[in-house]
Amino acid sequence: MHIHYLQHVPFEGLGSMEHWFQQRGYNISATHLYRNEPLPSLDNIDWLIVMGGPMGVSDERQYSWLSEEKAFIHRAIKEDKTLLGVCLGAQLIADVLGAPVTKNPHREIGWFPLTISEKAKNTTIGKALQAGSEAFHWHGDTFAIPAGALPLASSDACKNQGFIYNHRVVGFQFHLETTYQSARDLTTHCADELDGSLYVQSAQEILEKSDRFDQVNQVMSNVLGCLERICTATD
Repeated sequence: MHIHYLQHVPFEGLGSMEHWFQQRGYNISATHLYRNEPLPSLDNIDWLIVMGGPMGVSDERQYSWLSEEKAFIHRAIKEDKTLLGVCLGAQLIADVLGAPVTKNPHREIGWFPLTISEKAKNTTIGKALQAGSEAFHWHGDTFAIPAGALPLASSDACKNQGFIYNHRVVGFQFHLETTYQSARDLTTHCADELDGSLYVQSAQEILEKSDRFDQVNQVMSNVLGCLERICTATD
């Protein structure tokens, strides 16, 4: 299988997902959009993963590649590729599917529990998510659930934490792929966002329990296994 991912900033890569794909011998390629790398043909791509970043979905004036990226995501959905969007990636998928992306009432940064929606509890991905008690968060924006999509989860700070569209397109506002090192990178590069507000934890709180990363990374592995089965069953 060929996995391609879109990366928006140097410090938000695949995280724990990279090792999972490597273990299975999958081909991995990337477009580093912050380097203005060109987007590839979709012909040989099985999975597209859209990663996070500090920019917003409407920041085309500052990040000119956003428009082309949205068109690329739209084509991938139309061509029935398996898609996973994480944080900004989920917001971009929602935007492409016609759902509004707006400021969330609260900035949410740190470790907070998810509540899986009743509609998603019996899906394979919903069941995989129930194995974990919390997720890692770093966002200030949120999305509405796209028309035709299944709402996946919520948290106290954010009503819409994820969705499943057409079985094989998944958006996570939260992070399960974050490793200890990638969280350290976030606390360094985005330290100005750690403002001490209601749902924003300090860098110390985020990093003090390293076993949390192992736990969410295992849940991420379970989710990837679900997507793998969905992909191979419908191809």
